[in-house]
Amino acid sequence: MSTALNPLDGAGVRRGAGLPKWSLWAVAAGSVALAVGIGLVAGLHSHVQWGLIAALLYVLGTYLVAARAEGRRQAKDRVATALVWVAFLLAVVPLVSLVWTTVSRGVKVLDGYFLSHSMGVIADSEPGGGIYHAILGSLEQVGLATAIGAPIGVLTAIYLVEYGRGKLALAVTFFVDVMTGIPSIVAGLFILSLMLILDLQPFGFAGSLALAILMMPVVVRSTEEMLKLVPNELREASLALGIPKWRTILKVVLPTSLGGITTGVMLAVARIAGETAPVLLLVFGNPFINANPFEGAQASLPLYIYQQYAQSAGSGAAYDRAWAASLTLIAFVMILNLAARGIARWKAPKTGR
Repeated sequence: MSTALNPLDGAGVRRGAGLPKWSLWAVAAGSVALAVGIGLVAGLHSHVQWGLIAALLYVLGTYLVAARAEGRRQAKDRVATALVWVAFLLAVVPLVSLVWTTVSRGVKVLDGYFLSHSMGVIADSEPGGGIYHAILGSLEQVGLATAIGAPIGVLTAIYLVEYGRGKLALAVTFFVDVMTGIPSIVAGLFILSLMLILDLQPFGFAGSLALAILMMPVVVRSTEEMLKLVPNELREASLALGIPKWRTILKVVLPTSLGGITTGVMLAVARIAGETAPVLLLVFGNPFINANPFEGAQASLPLYIYQQYAQSAGSGAAYDRAWAASLTLIAFVMILNLAARGIARWKAPKTGR
């Protein structure tokens, strides 16, 4: 009795043929060409529509080609991979477009003079001026917010992971979750209500307080997850030697998770660095240099961008300054993220010998 294997799968398609590596690239190229043709014939002028049509054709073409050459089971795997690539491109294309637009428009006036001078007596409709006062204000406001929010967030996370039990821990966790989703304008209104009660004028530190409120839940959540990743064996080994729990946390738990905690803090800083609503309510903006965040109105990069863009209808100079400030803010956030990655890699626990 013959025991030869049937070369056909359940769908009646020959197995083992396999797709050459260039075939999927050919399917992608054909999908793009066909999408362009469909867009021209149908009169679709948006490249976004062409891209969506090409994505659908690519997924469909991948399934048809793979099903014919490799079988339906392998074709489903190919389709899943194709969907992942399509989702990746859908996420990357807007990001690349945003960065390209910001760079191409922001470099027009971005130079040493722009970074080292303030607006001063220059009107928003006039050319010239710079963002030194806004950079100084952002650094002071974000720095003070970090000095307030980061320690409170880290200590709260330590309490929840190492000590938190019962109703108090549940209440803290609940309010941290609620604070994570509150709009930035709510934090600004809360500090504004305190300023009205105390009859205070706008000043930079008020914006720092609102930014710290927005920062704390992000730090708590990220630090909490990093502390949970520390193996309990390390804690138990330290406690078995008679070392107090507070010293175990200080000398064992925190150093082990320091890289992840630093990354979380840096990401929280990057998040609050672009907030505009609290600064608009509490700091109010100032075209002159004010290095004292505890007295008088102050500028910041997000607020400067908003004010310049609001004046750009009648002035191309204000429009260019807004894009240049946006590019500066993106560069600032990028530097923070790179620093966070570097610190995380530097402080990551070493493995191997």
